[in-house]
Amino acid sequence: MSAGGFLPARLSRMHDVMAGYVDRGEVPGMVTLVSRRGEVHVDAIGLKSVGAKDPIRRDTIFRISSMTKPITAAAAMILVEECKLRLDEPVDRLLPELAGRKVLKRIDGPLDETVPANRPISVRDLLTFRMGFGLILAPPDMYPIQKAMSENQIVIAPKPPTPHAPDEWIRRLGTLPLMHQPGEKWMYNTGSDVLGVIIARASGKPFETFLRERIFTPLGMKDTGFSVPATKLGRLADCYMFNRRAKAFDLYDDAKSGQWSRPPAFPAGSGGLVSTVDDYLAFGQMMLNQGKYGRERILSRPTIDAMTTDQLTPDQRQGAGPILGDSRGWGFGLSIVTKPDSVAAVPGRYGWSGGLGTSWYSDPREDMLAILMTQRAWESADPPDVCLDFWTSVYQAIDD
Repeated sequence: MSAGGFLPARLSRMHDVMAGYVDRGEVPGMVTLVSRRGEVHVDAIGLKSVGAKDPIRRDTIFRISSMTKPITAAAAMILVEECKLRLDEPVDRLLPELAGRKVLKRIDGPLDETVPANRPISVRDLLTFRMGFGLILAPPDMYPIQKAMSENQIVIAPKPPTPHAPDEWIRRLGTLPLMHQPGEKWMYNTGSDVLGVIIARASGKPFETFLRERIFTPLGMKDTGFSVPATKLGRLADCYMFNRRAKAFDLYDDAKSGQWSRPPAFPAGSGGLVSTVDDYLAFGQMMLNQGKYGRERILSRPTIDAMTTDQLTPDQRQGAGPILGDSRGWGFGLSIVTKPDSVAAVPGRYGWSGGLGTSWYSDPREDMLAILMTQRAWESADPPDVCLDFWTSVYQAIDD
């Protein structure tokens, strides 16, 4: 038995299972990382680009999409700890564009059929995705509010990205009614983007600068950001969608000239970051260490406890099923496993996955975290087989 509690033969089994996805042509390449009690195992399998010969490496940079959300939440909580934000304070002081909200009488109704909001939006609402505005699980532009979001170019897809800088983006968001009363329903995504704007205003610095100074630099996350500098573009993997009709990969974002080859107009707190497995290991380990990493204390233990505690009531989580499923709740910017699921019998894991092919969870009970990074986008809210098998493989490798 190893000091970290992983059985080498079972880590080898994990490699074989993951390599099978590359060998069958289901995923171009991947990097996996498992860490337990200070013992870290990294496996790089496959190619960085379809049809090329450059292998995936440990330092390959990936678009982590929604794995950005936990980082955004951590940044907000730094400001809460400094008393520059308050969890239950209305956002109106820093975001006057969102004051005096109107709420649709029904989510599929016309934009002028509204009622006044029962109360202002709070910072807690943004962190818990209960601000009353977010992703609608329906075909695009099916409802008037969806069409208005598209016309105002406030949708963070991530492609195409909004062309608007944060101040203009929040102004446009403020012209639209909410879909639900603040605090009423969990709605995915938008809360993290609004957090990015309020973090910038509360700190007096651009969102990306605050992240770099307060999280990335202290944690040594040297390859994490909202774009990739020219000197590192050779390490950025291409990103693909799978074309089932052609049974081939369609290029979604080209590394050399694509979306992440230049700084965005709007640094999206919901899904705009790129990173590496080692960079995200530092963030995940900080969370697992209850806010501390090496000599750096990023957040307090009570703050980590709050972030990783399910904040949703049964009524609030209605409609979140396809995204959260039956076994997950939501804390501050991340998911918490609340019931036994297909991966492990014991709840308590927390983390999140990214729709462009990544996944991270930390498990306090096992003193373990694991990260999967691929360059094949997920095709639905349900995790693909490669993700499911990754997490099964992680837990079967435990030896004690």
